Amino acid sequence: MRKIQRINSGWYFLKGDTKRHRVPKKPGKKWEYIELPHTWNAEDGQDGGFDYFRSPCWYFKELEIASVKGMSTYLEIPAASLKAEVYVNGRLACTHKGGFSTFRVDLTPYVKHGKAKLAICVDNSEATDVYPQTADFTFFGGLYRGVNLITVSRSHFDLDFAGGCGVAVTPKINDDGSADIHIESFITNEGNCAVEYKIGELTAAGKNAVIHIDKPHLWNGRKDPYLYTLEANLLTGNTIVDNVSVKFGIRSFSIDPEKGFFLNGESYPLHGVSRHQDRENMGWAITEKEHKEDMELIADIGANTIRLAHYQHDQYFYELCDEYGMIVWAEIPFISAFMKNPEARENTLSQMKELVVQNYNHPSIICWGIANEITIGGEDPELIENLNALNDLCHNLDKTRPTTMAQLTMVEMDSKLNKITDILSYNHYFGWYMGSVEDNGPWIDEFHKLNPEICLGISEYGCEGILKYHNDDPKMQDYSEEYQAYYHEKMLETFAERPFLWSTHVWNMFDFASDMRDEGGVKGRNNKGLVTFDRKIKKDSYFIYKAYWSDEKFVHLCGRRYVNRATDKTDIKVYSNCDEITLFVNGEEFATLECDKIAVFSGVPLNEGENVIKAVSGKLSDEMILNRVAEPDESYVLKQSESGNSGSNWFETVEAEGDELLFPEGYFSIKDKIGEIMKTPAGADFINGMVEKISTEMNMNVSKGMMNMAKGFTVEKVFDMAGSRVPAKVKVWVNQQLNEISKN
Repeated sequence: MRKIQRINSGWYFLKGDTKRHRVPKKPGKKWEYIELPHTWNAEDGQDGGFDYFRSPCWYFKELEIASVKGMSTYLEIPAASLKAEVYVNGRLACTHKGGFSTFRVDLTPYVKHGKAKLAICVDNSEATDVYPQTADFTFFGGLYRGVNLITVSRSHFDLDFAGGCGVAVTPKINDDGSADIHIESFITNEGNCAVEYKIGELTAAGKNAVIHIDKPHLWNGRKDPYLYTLEANLLTGNTIVDNVSVKFGIRSFSIDPEKGFFLNGESYPLHGVSRHQDRENMGWAITEKEHKEDMELIADIGANTIRLAHYQHDQYFYELCDEYGMIVWAEIPFISAFMKNPEARENTLSQMKELVVQNYNHPSIICWGIANEITIGGEDPELIENLNALNDLCHNLDKTRPTTMAQLTMVEMDSKLNKITDILSYNHYFGWYMGSVEDNGPWIDEFHKLNPEICLGISEYGCEGILKYHNDDPKMQDYSEEYQAYYHEKMLETFAERPFLWSTHVWNMFDFASDMRDEGGVKGRNNKGLVTFDRKIKKDSYFIYKAYWSDEKFVHLCGRRYVNRATDKTDIKVYSNCDEITLFVNGEEFATLECDKIAVFSGVPLNEGENVIKAVSGKLSDEMILNRVAEPDESYVLKQSESGNSGSNWFETVEAEGDELLFPEGYFSIKDKIGEIMKTPAGADFINGMVEKISTEMNMNVSKGMMNMAKGFTVEKVFDMAGSRVPAKVKVWVNQQLNEISKN
């Protein structure tokens, strides 16, 4: 019978590979004794500077493996970022490209006298044959999900095919309400083996079999995530030589371009979050404890869907999604930068194959994501071919689920890219990077009018919210907790008025590491989370979602971190899903208001010094302390030195010659891509100067990584994204300056 053993203790680690092709026979003096899961970027991957360590590193462990006739021993690696070479007793046993999927190595042919010296070279350095290479998150290197040892009969359910479990379960609901459970097994060294299946008291036999259930208990999302268990036994005679247990759910779903998502024939609007897997001071090397904590927070907010971005997540988290009834978008890291070479193309296909095969049985997963913002470098014919190949592969591997893709804002509404996948979503940041939050609704309406047959969702939207910044009059890109809350209020209103959207996913549930970033005075972090990186603080914006989504009654006072207020009266905002809120100030009742998610109490008086504010609804309450102070607390405002804003007003000093845009042959214009312009010395000098001027004027920090991703945009597109924030005369002036720079 199969035996699975975790072997996370007793490993040795060598940071940096100074002798790349010399396989270590034993750990030396420079080796560090560690336990798995492990990453070498837990600290430098989150501190900013875009300089975290990316290099091959070694892991070493010696095992005693008993030689048992008729048995095989496999090494199972749930993730090695981003590439791995596995050596057993000095011989190369496996090479794997892809930092997020399970792969296995049959150790049996390499073991000598019961000893196995494992030397694993894991490499997260820059390469041209594995994705991702450029993205707005840190690529933590390491064996960050631990390692397992599997002992199994030579005849067993397949462990070698794309990291799967060897058994595929496909439930189908019939017109009469019954269900047929189609089961397919893949067997290594089949010989004279037989296969038997059992679901409760129901049984079937054969590699391909069907078990009929008259009155199935449906997996019904958050309402009732019921799971069945299939036991698959491989027998030689009457002896069970291998067993695989598979949990599955019976459900149906459909997606309508006008009515949205349906689960088991009933309307089931999808509203949820995106999730990255890292944790402060841990990187990707987290345990089941952290995964479970993440799920409980997502469930608490009332979400019913999760976009697991931008790569394959831990199997344990997919299992949690099944158990909690989350609807899941699963995707591969085909993201940001398209690499034009056959090896990179093959890597997208292999990662997609592993994602589908390894996660086929999860009822929570309803779509396969083939790419995210992959058009940053432009819409290339080879890119389109690659996307079509991924789309076809998904349909060949799985006939039951649609494909999807997350498009960048700049992808035109009538682009042929929008016709590749079965359903579609866009990443929009109107109200943070560009335009205003009010621009989201009109864009969605225009797209829906132009493409009424496309099932449209919003796969990313969000803005930075840093807990130390506060403002009575919040503005876009002030990084305040108040603006983040206002932004999400408006987004929820926008979505409530457009039920045709098949899904919406907040970016992001949690703050996460992006070593390229320097935003709002916080280095190495994307601060768009509704919850802090360490999961200790739920930002105010968390609670507006809970007010919309959760049935659990609560009351939340906003602004508790905006303690010092230099006014004798202030406004107090309450988020709640209760019908009525009463506000008390220093023990005295101030007012009672009806509450439709939000209640705003205006002109609340503050005494000098400490004031106790309490919001009450029935037995529920929330309380905070505010201090009335003489002068505004300057620490609540992002300083110009931190934001890079010198206080100049360069936009007003620009003087263009006329208002006509010219595009002379042989010279640059705003219709050229930033990357092409920067290939010339004069063009690079001009663009770098412009970035400094505009980022200063608009109170933005543009990191090296963000600049690299922007090289695929035309200057005109960047101005379009900025909207009215960049005056028309500035666009004309920039175009005139580019007209002076020769393409040759």
